[in-house]
Amino acid sequence: MTVPSLVIGIAGGTGAGKSTVSRKIAAGLAESVTHVPLDNYYEEDPTLSFEERRTVNYDHPSAFEWDLVADHLGALLSGRPIEMPQYDFGAHARTDERVTVEPTDVIVVEGLFALYDERLTEMQDLRVYVETDADVRILRRIRRDVGERGRDLEGVIEQYLSTVKPMHEQFVEPTKRRADLILPEGANSVAISLLQGMVDAEFEEGSRRWERTMARENDPEVALEYDVD
Repeated sequence: MTVPSLVIGIAGGTGAGKSTVSRKIAAGLAESVTHVPLDNYYEEDPTLSFEERRTVNYDHPSAFEWDLVADHLGALLSGRPIEMPQYDFGAHARTDERVTVEPTDVIVVEGLFALYDERLTEMQDLRVYVETDADVRILRRIRRDVGERGRDLEGVIEQYLSTVKPMHEQFVEPTKRRADLILPEGANSVAISLLQGMVDAEFEEGSRRWERTMARENDPEVALEYDVD
């Protein structure tokens, strides 16, 4: 049984580059990594028709099944495997499939609201917020939703203006205050290298001198920010 040593939360707006940051962190670590994408935990309501599911505001915190996320993260931290739900973005619903996920040395919780629920943030050792300009994020969202998820362009733009943008401003961006690290412009190489070095040092030295308090030593509202010239 593996009891995880480190939990990293990675949040940020739609198209900010959260998944890319997660992949690069995992690729650069010698330790095994368990990925917990919040996209798999949208609330399930089998009574809704497809047309009704299309109108749900999936960019609001209430769209997620937080109790299940917290239970699953707690189980992984206790060294127990979970049966992670899978989500079909085309159908706006979970599939019947469940994937068995085993705990590993490092757990990465990634999604819009990875820093939103206090139960999750209390279990995280390092909180990261990926910050990218809005114009870049909307272009990435269009490319993803149209190219990968089968959405039509008009619908993507309408959704962005009606729910994605206002929900980001109201709920996602404020979680930046909880971050220990802010990564500007997504997965810039300097920031990723620094982050990987910090995580590697955690395992090499067996200490957590930087855990949570590193960015808040003098001011609880201040987070570290790494950028490139």
